[in-house]
Amino acid sequence: MSRIDELIAKLAPRGVELKTLGEVGDFIRGNGLQKSDLTDSGAPAIHYGQIHTHYGVWARATKSFTDPALASKLRRAKPGDLIIVTTSEDDAAVAKATAWIGDSEVAVSGDAYIYRHSLEPRYAAYFFQSEQFQRQKTSHISGTKVRRISGASLAKIRIPVPPLEVQKEIVRILDQFAQLEAELEAELEARRRQYLHYSSALLDLVDYPLLTLLRVDEICAVNRGIVISKDYLRDHPGSFPVYSSQTANEGVFGYIDTFAFHDEESITWTTDGANAGSVFYHRNKKFTITNVCGRLVVRNSAVLARYLYFQLRHRAKAYVNAGMGNPKLMANHMSAVKIPVPRLEEQRRIVSLLDKFDLLVNDLSVGLPAELAARRKQYEYYRDKLLTFEEAAA
Repeated sequence: MSRIDELIAKLAPRGVELKTLGEVGDFIRGNGLQKSDLTDSGAPAIHYGQIHTHYGVWARATKSFTDPALASKLRRAKPGDLIIVTTSEDDAAVAKATAWIGDSEVAVSGDAYIYRHSLEPRYAAYFFQSEQFQRQKTSHISGTKVRRISGASLAKIRIPVPPLEVQKEIVRILDQFAQLEAELEAELEARRRQYLHYSSALLDLVDYPLLTLLRVDEICAVNRGIVISKDYLRDHPGSFPVYSSQTANEGVFGYIDTFAFHDEESITWTTDGANAGSVFYHRNKKFTITNVCGRLVVRNSAVLARYLYFQLRHRAKAYVNAGMGNPKLMANHMSAVKIPVPRLEEQRRIVSLLDKFDLLVNDLSVGLPAELAARRKQYEYYRDKLLTFEEAAA
């Protein structure tokens, strides 16, 4: 029998009661803190966007600060409170939560809730990651382009409330899983930095002073995508992927029943938004791209498509125009990117080396990426198992 089973048998032999989040705590909306108010010193402060990008299940220190005079006028999370982001472009990230376990109060921006409760803080934050929570929150999310959830809706979600000693034991176990995952992530990040240094040295071709420099439009046919709405995807479901800048990290915006392109090799890039300048390689694939993407097909026999892909991944971001708050890399700017072109034999050598290194740091089927993916699946399995109890009879 596990330690948790022993504790449950001793402290909750009739089962664990489920309560609503509103029964065990209160939701307080953050206010008034803008990105422009963040500084490198002063009073601790958390902007809702940082919950998405910087913070994990819990935090003892803040990434940013703000003027103490401003902080004194804002709503602040106390040690033990959860900070919950209320908006996102995708449902999965709505209501992402971080337990604040620092020593002082922390100012919190709007589009975030402070959850003041009677639970073990990290237990509550782990619950917000769980399948139970994700399943319950789905029906409460509203909005179209920006998805959101209200404090009143969050208050209706039910959470198992085992004795505090059980909550602490669950946190101890899940923290161990999180630490192992963090160590693997740090090692993988070190490998990626090494890869970036190595690939830059190869792709800058500093030992080739007499290289030919060609513009992208001297190498490729350049095309833009088409307007495809979510409604169209819903009404025309199929098996062919649609790529868009809105999901550049995952790649796929949706699937439809027709396709626009079927190339032996092609390169796509995102033209608008935070992911502008992200570059992707496709081989023997039927697909479509939206109007916030572009497509390149090599028409110059002196350049390998895979070599061009690595060069653009290395160079394209430098051509992104970040003006007016909406980064762009439109077709005319992509066309003007200059690529150093060595002999085909050298291109093949560079591609071979980078493919091998790319496999080691990015392929989820081998090496550290595979180990990290397996560890995450294991963590998710045990997290959901540990947060599932036999419910106490009414």
